[in-house]
Amino acid sequence: MTTAKRYNPLLMLFHFCKLVRNSIFFVIYFFVIKAGSESTFITYGRVVFFIVFGLTLISIILKWFTHKYELDYRSFHLYKGIFSKSERTIPFSKIQNVNRHTSLFHRIFKVTSFNFETGITGEDAAVRFEVISQKEANRMEMHMKSTVKEELATIHANECKYIPSVEEEVKKEISNRTNHYKPTKKDIIKASFTSLSFLVLIPFISSFYFKINEIFHVENKAVGIFEKLIGSWWMMTIIIIVFVIASITFGIVRTFLKYGNYQISSDHDRIYITKGLIDETAFSIAKEKVQAIEIKQSFMKRLLGLAEVKLTSAGGLSSDEDMLEINSLYPYLPVKRAYEIVSEILPFYEISQKMTPLPIKSFWVRILWPSWFWIIATILLFYFKLTVLEVEEAWWILSAILLIIIVVSRLLVFFNTFYILNNDFIQFKTGSFTTSLFVSKRDKIIEVNVTRNLIQKMLGLASIGTINRAKPVQHAGIDHVSFEMADSFYKWYMERRNEIKSKLNERV
Repeated sequence: MTTAKRYNPLLMLFHFCKLVRNSIFFVIYFFVIKAGSESTFITYGRVVFFIVFGLTLISIILKWFTHKYELDYRSFHLYKGIFSKSERTIPFSKIQNVNRHTSLFHRIFKVTSFNFETGITGEDAAVRFEVISQKEANRMEMHMKSTVKEELATIHANECKYIPSVEEEVKKEISNRTNHYKPTKKDIIKASFTSLSFLVLIPFISSFYFKINEIFHVENKAVGIFEKLIGSWWMMTIIIIVFVIASITFGIVRTFLKYGNYQISSDHDRIYITKGLIDETAFSIAKEKVQAIEIKQSFMKRLLGLAEVKLTSAGGLSSDEDMLEINSLYPYLPVKRAYEIVSEILPFYEISQKMTPLPIKSFWVRILWPSWFWIIATILLFYFKLTVLEVEEAWWILSAILLIIIVVSRLLVFFNTFYILNNDFIQFKTGSFTTSLFVSKRDKIIEVNVTRNLIQKMLGLASIGTINRAKPVQHAGIDHVSFEMADSFYKWYMERRNEIKSKLNERV
């Protein structure tokens, strides 16, 4: 066991920077916008701000002195508490995912943040190191992965054999990885248009304008400038061209900063995903911890032949305040390459190209089933009788358009829904304008359900569903399959008992 040690001293500076960032709004409001105000609310507000700021700053310092951690050959031991002490132990066997996030702050001081995610729920679900040196992060990761026992290390020491350093072990591990995908410049440009990231510039400019207007009250001047621009067609043309070019450039740059350093690799035991140029993120997950695979296609991605492959795991996939979507192999993979990568990194997962469609009875159930959303919307439209484009009786036109959209959506759901039981695998494909292909193994599914309402009983149909361990718990399933399929599905899952018994016998 290592001795208990304090966290990196830069953690205090990191939390102080976050405190300053979170205080900017109050500083601007109390000391810039309301600088000359003498009202009781503003006066007491300033006092409360200084008290809270000071107490938080003292808390940051005390936490650094009182919070410690240590490792043994089986688990993490975390100690915390200023007045009330507590100890938390997390076994390495509970670790599901490992991810690093290196922000601009971390890059400046040559450190990183390091998270060990578990399958446990609650605030203590992860072992978090918000600021840690790269060397210490590598040491802990290699320590966790190592299968060398304490007595084996003693034998090595007694025999005076050479034990490689952490740096050498990390280099060896990286050299043993197989690289599966790294996006080209063409892929980055395609991703920027597929994600519509060029449209982000519009709300960005709007938000900036409203914040400036709150402080400097430029609204009247802006209205006058806007009226002058509208009166000149050639000025408007130039502005539109410049804005389009700026939006496209902004989208490409934003996508490049996010995915420019993207790489998917794997070794015998784990999958590794890295991304980001300024804010770097590195994520790894043990292959045996993958609970399910989901291949998703939005309407735009279907047109361009792209897909997103997501891995479901029991551990959380967030880092700090940002949901990094690090469980996604890459959001804009070519469809063919997506299937190839899944086969390469998870060869024990089988994806079948041939699946069974829904029975024709399901078609009529979906089409004729009443839409309560459409009924309520039609009643509201009839009651208010909105006028659109000077058409007084526009309510029935809007109702008809909504009905057409609902019917088309239901038709797409029927024609896009497939399923198959493939040995110990189950596979669903569902969706309308956006489709999702779900694949999981029987031993990774923790619960199944088969339900039937009155109409389904009359037509010999049923709904089936699965539950996989994840955060949050992942539900998947299909409505209106044949009852024979539902019965086969239930019997298929019950065979899981035999698998568990055989595995227990093997261990014994």
